Amino acid sequence: MERITISIDTALALEFDRLIAERGYKNRSEAVRDLVRSHLEAARMAQSPAGHCVANLSYVYNHHERDLAERLTALQHDQHDLTVATLHAHLDHDNCLESVILRGATSAVRAFSDAMMAERGVRHGLLNVVAVELDGAHTHAHEHLHPHPHAADESPHSHVHLKPKT
Repeated sequence: MERITISIDTALALEFDRLIAERGYKNRSEAVRDLVRSHLEAARMAQSPAGHCVANLSYVYNHHERDLAERLTALQHDQHDLTVATLHAHLDHDNCLESVILRGATSAVRAFSDAMMAERGVRHGLLNVVAVELDGAHTHAHEHLHPHPHAADESPHSHVHLKPKT
């Protein structure tokens, strides 16, 4: 680990200390590391939106909006290769919050997210993207630990690991 020293004025240091206390950091170093990572990731995504990512798309929508829930579900089915999982929560009698976990080519994830947030009735949309490196395809034999038609099999399963860029 490399040490660096920075100087900031007293008012800014006090404000920073309040922020790190509110967010539960144990020390300034942890908070600075997170800030640097966040800014580096934003710069990386702005400079090279090519490559792959994992992402979380969150949005609020009015479920009374005509056919909106069906349109959102259809968009997810149309991009089933990008959509990993969806969490749906009812906020009140009218509004729902959905959080969609995505993975794939960054350009495809952004295009899908833009289409979802552009649907009439979707509000408060936010996409959080994390660039990943594809860590080579490989095969594992998996023993099924749950009732499965082929439970006695150890069937090979090929997949790619997604390693977040640091």
